[in-house]
Amino acid sequence: MRKTLLLAMLLPLFSLAQNRNAEPRKKKDYLVTLTTGFGAMRFILHDETPKHKANFIRLVDSSYYDGLLFHRIIEKFMIQGGDPDSRTAVAGQALGNGDIGYLVPAELVPNLFHKRGALGAARDDRPDKASSAVQFYIVQGKTWNDDDLQKQIDRARARGSSRTFTDEQKQVYKTIGGTPHLDGNYTVFGQVIDGLAVIDSIAKQPRNAKDRPLTDIKMKMKGEWVKKKKITKKYGYLYKS
Repeated sequence: MRKTLLLAMLLPLFSLAQNRNAEPRKKKDYLVTLTTGFGAMRFILHDETPKHKANFIRLVDSSYYDGLLFHRIIEKFMIQGGDPDSRTAVAGQALGNGDIGYLVPAELVPNLFHKRGALGAARDDRPDKASSAVQFYIVQGKTWNDDDLQKQIDRARARGSSRTFTDEQKQVYKTIGGTPHLDGNYTVFGQVIDGLAVIDSIAKQPRNAKDRPLTDIKMKMKGEWVKKKKITKKYGYLYKS
């Protein structure tokens, strides 16, 4: 009876302690800093894609990406990296097929789209659109006029996308830019909020016929939990309430 009574008294305290530990985390977000020889960019990971966010945090915290290459770059489109084979790749070696033995289920969220600076998960042609656990790309893209944007939307649908594009998203593609034909086919799970110019610098580097940069572009990543108010104040990123 005494043990039961003691447990009943302690449970509310345990619950309160857990809530106190959880509350500060709700006020923070995981800020990733990706550094290359062209400078640093910073990005956040979307809560709407929890599987991708948790997986990426685990990889960054384990220093997985340190020393890997941006192995595929296409100007006005995107820059791609994260292939584990790139860590020891020799000059000219074909890259892009490396993995670590598991996939992340697709998390296709209509309000997360391929605007400039979007962080997306690479994948192969699987019908379930599951993502590579490690390879990612960052959108550079370009701006589109109405006619070309509609062609991009039609291209996305031809590739299996069933999503619709809001007027706001169309306006972003016409003013800020991006790669709309990827929408609904690849998971967007983050957004660059600082250092967009670094993407431009990397994307314009000389490359070979397989889009690998002629000079290796190594990356290093670190992540830290930062107060959302501080992220907004320093980088201008606005969180939805």
